[in-house]
Amino acid sequence: MTGSRITALGHYQPAGVLTNEHLAGLVDTSDEWIRSRVGIETRHRAADDEPVDELAAHAAAKALASAGLGPQDIGMVLVATSTAIDRSPNTAARVAARLGMESPAVMDVNVVCAGFTHALATADHTVRAGAAERVLVIGADKMTAVTDWTDRTTCVLVGDGAGAAVVEAVPDGERPGIGPVLWGSVPSMGHAVRIEGTPPVFAQEGQAVYRWATTQLPPIARKVCERGGVRPDELAAVVLHQANLRIIEPVAQKIGAVNAIIARDVVESGNTSAASIPLALAKLAERGEISSGDPVLLFGFGGNLSYAGQIIRCP
Repeated sequence: MTGSRITALGHYQPAGVLTNEHLAGLVDTSDEWIRSRVGIETRHRAADDEPVDELAAHAAAKALASAGLGPQDIGMVLVATSTAIDRSPNTAARVAARLGMESPAVMDVNVVCAGFTHALATADHTVRAGAAERVLVIGADKMTAVTDWTDRTTCVLVGDGAGAAVVEAVPDGERPGIGPVLWGSVPSMGHAVRIEGTPPVFAQEGQAVYRWATTQLPPIARKVCERGGVRPDELAAVVLHQANLRIIEPVAQKIGAVNAIIARDVVESGNTSAASIPLALAKLAERGEISSGDPVLLFGFGGNLSYAGQIIRCP
């Protein structure tokens, strides 16, 4: 078996932007109320005729172009999403068709906000097992399509977008760029984050999620670092699921990543569910805030209540 690494990243956000002032015209809220409670200033919203697979394909195309690869170079497409409308064809199959691929394995991964880190681990395992040499991993969600726009506790949070990564086998003798995953769930709290009903609607028990995340996540994240052979103070960046700035900042501090850049993409993008980690990671790399080979902690958490994290090396 061989290890894997991320060789390229890409991201995409739709053109529509919702400001806090826009939301104040829909529900009883204000810019000050939103900023003080969740830290969000803007979020992107896809058009009604812009489906999840289109968002995903845009991000994937950018990742492929960055890697200098074509559709024929990908053996598997994994899409982490919880907002696809149809069951079949799945989102991965539709992305593959949009990109002109011929015969990749295609699979969706629904672990809500922790979807990308679960999909990344699945890609790593696939490469290590020799089932594919190169995997396209995408996190994409259209959260505004499952939002109750009369609920001020949730409608102020959400945004749409996609992020993608090309994962491939490392040459013999080279250090893997994706560390061991630490994943799990808290089934007794599965109700705390939900997308349920017909039509499906996003709802959550915000205080319960906040208490769990700020108290239980830091020791789990430190174990992720231990598995990845990196001390928290050696991390170049920490990219947590971009749920809420009031969760991200205290959790990052408790991890002990004193020298790391803390991803705060939630401020401009809102909570984009499975897209949030690859979006934030791709932007950090694009802006040059992290360099090739830098150790980065990725950690997703959310619906089910599921979590997954790993140490990766910046491409």
